[in-house]
Amino acid sequence: MARTLIMMGVSGCGKSEIGRRLAAHLGCRFVEGDALHAPQSVAKMAAGTPLDDTDRHGWLLRLQATIAAARGAGETIVLSCSALKRRYRQVLREGDAALVCIHLQVGRELLEARMQARQHFMPVALLESQLRDFEPLAADERGFCIEVDAGAAPQAVLGEVATRLENYL
Repeated sequence: MARTLIMMGVSGCGKSEIGRRLAAHLGCRFVEGDALHAPQSVAKMAAGTPLDDTDRHGWLLRLQATIAAARGAGETIVLSCSALKRRYRQVLREGDAALVCIHLQVGRELLEARMQARQHFMPVALLESQLRDFEPLAADERGFCIEVDAGAAPQAVLGEVATRLENYL
């Protein structure tokens, strides 16, 4: 059965790293959500200005279309997306009502250290806006949703995610 797995959380939590590893583990395609941002949004973030709902709208629709196309093709995908707000996740669910949300949780100090150590358009200065905007998964959100402590080594986090998904997939 085709599944859409969303690796979600704030910048620096490991969405791309764990997402790539999970896709390889499952033998499916990984979709880097950041690659679908409009160039003007990437420039805005790189300049230290947080995106607002209007900036994110087209991006979310592109992600939704990617999800719907994979679902229509019977393809399982792992997609990285901050999915900061409940309404953003609702847009994604319009592509696949049964999507699986995997929220990677990491403490602020480690998030900052990871962001400083990587090459990415998202500066550490924007972490505060993401933490402020983030709405935790609610019990009534549709689909299978899990929260995972992603502060450990990537292989350990992958093991935790795979174990938690084992009976669902």
